[in-house]
Amino acid sequence: MALKVAIVGLPNVGKSTLFNALTQTAAAQAANYPFCTIEPNTGDVAVPEPRLDALAAIIPSKEIIPARINFVDIAGLVRGASKGEGLGNQFLANIRDCDAVAFVARCFIDDDITHVEGKVDPLADLETIETELMLADLESLEKRVVNLEKRAKGGDKESAQTLRLVQLALVELNAGRPARKAEVSAEDAKAWQMLQLLTSKPALYVSNVDEASAASGNAMSASVAERAKRDGADHVAISAQIESEIAMLDPAERTEFLETLELTEPGLNKLIREAYHLLGLQTYFTVGPKEARAWTIHKGDTAPQAAGVIHTDFEKGFIRAETIAYEDYVRLKGEAGARDAGKLRQEGKEYVVKDGDVMNFRFNV
Repeated sequence: MALKVAIVGLPNVGKSTLFNALTQTAAAQAANYPFCTIEPNTGDVAVPEPRLDALAAIIPSKEIIPARINFVDIAGLVRGASKGEGLGNQFLANIRDCDAVAFVARCFIDDDITHVEGKVDPLADLETIETELMLADLESLEKRVVNLEKRAKGGDKESAQTLRLVQLALVELNAGRPARKAEVSAEDAKAWQMLQLLTSKPALYVSNVDEASAASGNAMSASVAERAKRDGADHVAISAQIESEIAMLDPAERTEFLETLELTEPGLNKLIREAYHLLGLQTYFTVGPKEARAWTIHKGDTAPQAAGVIHTDFEKGFIRAETIAYEDYVRLKGEAGARDAGKLRQEGKEYVVKDGDVMNFRFNV
């Protein structure tokens, strides 16, 4: 599946610097003035997965194909964007089809980098961003109500369901709460998602800290982490500037640079892991002489659903899944060793895939 995360924040909080580091390019211009990002930038990023390298080395596989995550960086929002301030909210449409939103908050002091509000206050910044997103959702929903009411009165069941969900969202938004606070039943989940509300998407708070705070954060990032906990959101502290420098180094230099900063891994790895956790995702693998590949699925997905990520025909004609746990595959040096040790399992349609499973699917064409 194509995981898509929007990067949202005020101007000059480090969104584009973070995006550059994520994509390991200079595709997004990072400059010290508001609205340097005008057109939305998008980039695919490989999901860090050391287990994939270990699996590929056993065969060995000619090619390693990691899972991918797509990031979208849009122009900075400002207070009053819903009324046309700054660049307005014209670019919010670019994130309506995203799976999650990463709110970037500036948690560093630098007199050389201006702040659009005139002071550094990450919690106030987050309030501004969420308010503008809620106002955009309100505007979008209120435009739909009249037509939905007409269709619902005419007996259109789909419109009646949509109207009910619109009203549910409006209750939250009018109370000053994001739409994600609404309680939505499993039966309504798909229709709710079709509303494409900005504030219904899972939220990840990203504290952009200075270099000295990269390892353990600072007082400002701690306040953001506390807000994330209160809101039921995930949080990660990261130094976008350091990450952009790390991205330009070769692997050997990266390790040495990280050690000097007392970091065990790039912050971007933590960011991507948090995005996976936020969306309830996990990884399974397929391994062969041609390629070793990581596939992204939801936790709780069954073997046929996992097969369908590769191709819909795999799910439709599913017979069974030959499955080996990652630890067994590595310890027993591959499929043959796992089979001899009785660790290769034949799993059927009811099997719930576990993170790290190495799988081979049997199916009817």
